[in-house]
Amino acid sequence: MANIKALFEKCSDEFLKFDRVENKLSTRRDLHAFLILDALMPGGRTIISAAEHDVFFLDIEVEELSKTSITEEQVRDLHRCGVRYDTEFDCLAMYS
Repeated sequence: MANIKALFEKCSDEFLKFDRVENKLSTRRDLHAFLILDALMPGGRTIISAAEHDVFFLDIEVEELSKTSITEEQVRDLHRCGVRYDTEFDCLAMYS
C-alpha cells in the first residue's frame, strides 16, 4: 500500500514540470493526469468533485488510491501535471 501523501512530498520539486513527463498520454497536462487516475481507479462519475475559487477537488479517494498499484513514478507524473495532495481535506486537487 502506497503512502500517497509521502509520495507527493517526495516529489515536491516536480510540481508543474509537465515537460519532464516521458510517456505523455496527452499533450494537455490535466487530461494526462485524469487518464492516469482513470486507469488506476475507473469510475462512472466525473473526476472533478468540487471547485472553490481556483482549486478543483478530484473525486479520487486517497485511501482507495493507495490500495491500487500506483507507483512512485505515476505520483511524480501526476504532480508534474499539477495534481497535489491537499492536506486540509485529505484529497487530490489541482489549480485551475
